[in-house]
Amino acid sequence: MSEPEIRGSAEAGAYLRALREILLYAEVSDCSMEEGSLRVDANVSARPVGESAYRTRTEIKNLNSFSNVERALELEYARHVAVHEAGGTIVQQTMLFDAHKNEVRGARSKEGSHDYRYFPEPDLPPLVLSTAWIQGIRYGLPEFPAARRARYAKDLSLSETDAAVLAASRDLGDYFEKVVAVSGDAKMAANWVMSEVSASLNESGMDIRAFPLKPAALGELIVQVKNGALSNSAAKTVFATMLKEGGSAADIAKRDGLLQVGDDSALIGWIDEVWAEHPDEAGRFAAGERKLQGVLVGFVMKKSKGRADPKKVNQLLGARAGT
Repeated sequence: MSEPEIRGSAEAGAYLRALREILLYAEVSDCSMEEGSLRVDANVSARPVGESAYRTRTEIKNLNSFSNVERALELEYARHVAVHEAGGTIVQQTMLFDAHKNEVRGARSKEGSHDYRYFPEPDLPPLVLSTAWIQGIRYGLPEFPAARRARYAKDLSLSETDAAVLAASRDLGDYFEKVVAVSGDAKMAANWVMSEVSASLNESGMDIRAFPLKPAALGELIVQVKNGALSNSAAKTVFATMLKEGGSAADIAKRDGLLQVGDDSALIGWIDEVWAEHPDEAGRFAAGERKLQGVLVGFVMKKSKGRADPKKVNQLLGARAGT
């Protein structure tokens, strides 16, 4: 007889070494004592004297006392020896110890010596998938968010931040791309979708799929801004009307008198009115306080109800100040 070989935690190992000498390999794979309770998982493998390689092992689960550890190991070791002496084969499996019946019985089989995470389900037939079927599923998958983000950054020249926001939702990304197709301007489309559209969705709690303003209509509105027919402030007014009543951006802008005015005489008239109504700001601006130019432009835009061309207003104000 050789000395028993025992591996495991210090507490369980010290106790097991005190057991009477038996020819076995017992590995305490898990031993824990929490809140006064004990749980031990022990592996058992018997081999003839002089043989160095370990044989198939079994695992006894959830032993909850030192006496149960001793009894379970003795029983399982005796079973291993009897099977080997009869010329049989030990099947790797999980075992349970029944303290009332003083027996160890099998619970489930193991797939392999290094894989304890799954075991075969006898009621499920093998599932065989053809290569053609797998390829069909692969090609039918939608574009993943990471790929869409990369495409927005590369093909549409969007920032990583904008690309991440627009690609976070498949539906939002689809809406955005339809706006780009009509407007021809990815950056302006991104700004409108992430600002006005997202604000409306958040306020109403609506899903983008139910959003009343179709992407083609928003794309047409952006075209009006690009062409100089609408200022940004007027476009936002048109957007609100489109969202509430429907209709095209061009028709609403014309009906409500929101088309951008670029005629110098009309712009100078509004500037003259602002000059007279805000003499303090106008005087300081004329005296060289250039930071007030933006304030005066704002006054003109308000007086014109957003119709004044801000670029020309800036030019006319600069000329008036002699810059």
